[in-house]
Amino acid sequence: MNEVQLKRMHEGNGFIAALDQSGGSTPKALRLYGIDESQYHNDDEMFELIHKMRTRIITSNAFTSEHILAAILFENTMDRKMEGKYTADYLLEEKGILPILKVDKGLEKEEAGVQIMKQIPNLKELLSRAKERHIFGTKMRSVIKLANEDGIREIVEQQFAVGMLIVKRGLVPILEPEVDINSPEKEQAEKILKRELLRHLDRLPEDTRLMFKLTLPSQNGYYSDLLEDPKVVRVVALSGGYSRKEANTLLADNPGVVASFSRALTQGLRADQTQEEFDSMLAESIQEIYDASIT
Repeated sequence: MNEVQLKRMHEGNGFIAALDQSGGSTPKALRLYGIDESQYHNDDEMFELIHKMRTRIITSNAFTSEHILAAILFENTMDRKMEGKYTADYLLEEKGILPILKVDKGLEKEEAGVQIMKQIPNLKELLSRAKERHIFGTKMRSVIKLANEDGIREIVEQQFAVGMLIVKRGLVPILEPEVDINSPEKEQAEKILKRELLRHLDRLPEDTRLMFKLTLPSQNGYYSDLLEDPKVVRVVALSGGYSRKEANTLLADNPGVVASFSRALTQGLRADQTQEEFDSMLAESIQEIYDASIT
């Protein structure tokens, strides 16, 4: 574990840019960018287009370490290059931004009010490649739909079990048990979730270092308990379907929590924009999210 990078993630001002749309979410991300399904014919062409979009974002003059701590990458992006360098190396060497890798393989069907992660059969190999590609940490997502204690307990157990395997490989895992913002039981689900997170944290060795990526809570400051635990490097928030304005307003009401936004970050970016228009829109998004993150 790189102690300099760990210190930056723990103490630095800024937020995490989530650029990790995978196979299932890529078509929607491209549509929002102004590229519909008629403009590609297979997955290879689709991933090439999304990589061009990500390259345009990351290489933009607006995308700097002044405001951005880290960027979350999809595996396909990690294995591609930007301006002659592997993406993680470009982020580290040219931008001073930490690279994080999404490692989950998607979600199982809903059961007991939750969607747990699918098995990750190649996790050891993936983590070895991540180390070779100079990745700082990882991210993996589950989804909570209802305040079902058994379901939430299963999600948290799975997240911590996989997270500890990642810790042992010298990487910092981001555990992401997302609570659906449209859940009719959102606030109650958050209560169960926090209780389970604190229970599992208490059992971990003192030298464990991990992060959480959580839905913006119904009760302001609700995750301050997690922020105070020395094992927790950072608590970051997902936008979860909120608009950028909504997400930033909620984020500003949760001191200590910083953004890890995806759709809210890229909102308004279009393939047909001039570079000046693109950079201006991205700079505006980044500044707004940064301001909410440091409030």
